[in-house]
Amino acid sequence: MEYYDYVKSLHLIFVVTWFAGLFYIPRLFIYHIEALEKPSPAKEILSEQLKLMSNRLWFIITWPSAVLTTLTAVWLLVLFPEWLQEGWMHIKLAFVVALFAYHFKTHLIYKEFQQDIIKWTSNGMRIYNEVATIILFAVVFLVITKSTTNWLLGTFSLIGLAVLLMLGIKLYKRIREQKQA
Repeated sequence: MEYYDYVKSLHLIFVVTWFAGLFYIPRLFIYHIEALEKPSPAKEILSEQLKLMSNRLWFIITWPSAVLTTLTAVWLLVLFPEWLQEGWMHIKLAFVVALFAYHFKTHLIYKEFQQDIIKWTSNGMRIYNEVATIILFAVVFLVITKSTTNWLLGTFSLIGLAVLLMLGIKLYKRIREQKQA
């Protein structure tokens, strides 16, 4: 397969840009939530700017990257259909389904923010933002190790990572509140 390395390289590039969008859009949502706490006219000016930034990020980077990631993934599976018989690939695909669920949920949140419907707190959005991190860790380890033998250990590691992320978010919130007081 002379062009396998090119397809794999493109796939990895699109994965990176897709995750960049998925990591950054909740950050813009957090800024938007916090902007709404400011007095007028700053609140309105910041809100409109953040809507514009979110729109560009979502439709120029994140969505195209998701589509291109999927197309190159399918291309790789056409080149190596035997991967579909391997346990690690089944688990990876389950995480990919979870990633798409996260992506679609984020799209719904994006649409609400564009209409000034804000149902999230900044802390809640920080926690939501970590879902993509956990999925990324899981997929990278599965693809690199191609192993399901230590799946239980991997699951506990992901839970540990999630707990550490939540503690980090709580610590960050506490430090932030102390600085504002």
